[in-house]
Amino acid sequence: MFVCSCFGVTDKQIKEHADAGACTPRQIASVSKAGTDCGSCVRTIQGLLGRGACPRRALIEQSESAMSENAPAESPMAGTTLSEAA
Repeated sequence: MFVCSCFGVTDKQIKEHADAGACTPRQIASVSKAGTDCGSCVRTIQGLLGRGACPRRALIEQSESAMSENAPAESPMAGTTLSEAA
């Protein structure tokens, strides 16, 4: 079934892009142009993407949590002004 008649994008193509990591209508648009002309298909694209787990989003969350775990501990002088340190 065609989802975007402006650019001839099918529901199968949307699902393939989603499986490859496109999690939002904007990401779908960047790889297929779907939703960038008249915009009438954006709601259908949102419906196809659903609210399920997004592989790309899960990777981003994992990397963010890893970065926060590896962040250096705050120094004892953090938040101290120059006049307080002197």
